[in-house]
Amino acid sequence: MKLPRSLRVTLTICMVIGLAILYIPLALIVLNSFNSSRTFGFPPTSFTLEWWQRAFQSSGALSALGTSVIAGLCAMVIALLLGTMAAFAVQRFEFFGKSTISFLVVLPITLPGIVTGIALNATFVQVLGPFGVALGLATVIIGHATFCIVIVYNNVQARLRRVGTSFEDASADLGASGWQTFWRVTFPGVRGALIAGAVLAFALSFDEIVVTTFTAGPAIQTLPLWIFSNLFRPNQAPVINVVAAVLVVVAVIPVWLAQRFSGDSATSRV
Repeated sequence: MKLPRSLRVTLTICMVIGLAILYIPLALIVLNSFNSSRTFGFPPTSFTLEWWQRAFQSSGALSALGTSVIAGLCAMVIALLLGTMAAFAVQRFEFFGKSTISFLVVLPITLPGIVTGIALNATFVQVLGPFGVALGLATVIIGHATFCIVIVYNNVQARLRRVGTSFEDASADLGASGWQTFWRVTFPGVRGALIAGAVLAFALSFDEIVVTTFTAGPAIQTLPLWIFSNLFRPNQAPVINVVAAVLVVVAVIPVWLAQRFSGDSATSRV
């Protein structure tokens, strides 16, 4: 269908305006990371790499980065295991309450982060606290996993719905065992969805701040928490811009990987 020229022009203008609103502020962050002025006057009068050197020498930022990576990887592994199992159970089997289970699995991603954070904080402190559970890295990982599971679940379930069961039925008819069918037929079909779900879950965990605020103890500081705690300190403002610029660039990687692997594996065997 060919759209009228006036409509094409209007849609193009709207798209350009939308992209500008989204990406010009991000570009300013990257630009200010090289701005020699501490007040970030615009346009910059000169550029410097001093703030980048300070950022890579900041022990607080590097420690927070390591904490975020550990929390993201652990939450990703938990999400992969539980989200994949839930997706297979809902998509491949019939049982009472199937739709309710699917609803409950997806619900955490729709709840406001502050609600999830308050609920988890109350559980860890008031219910599990008397049993020796204290807020720390483990509680952060559990908190992140609650919504990362949904990412993996949705990706795997969508892929299972697309590939169907015909290949698995044919494999069983040819005498393959359940494990052989899974490893040689089912897994290749969902591999892309697993990778896409994993990288998106890691990215979501890495950037999370609201739930982290309620589940991290005073000794735990992820990179988003470190950025927020130093945001209004004038001496740290240039370093904050560098860290934010790095995060903007790094954020491209999981999105690209998710798009790369989310749509090709299902059709690679056909």
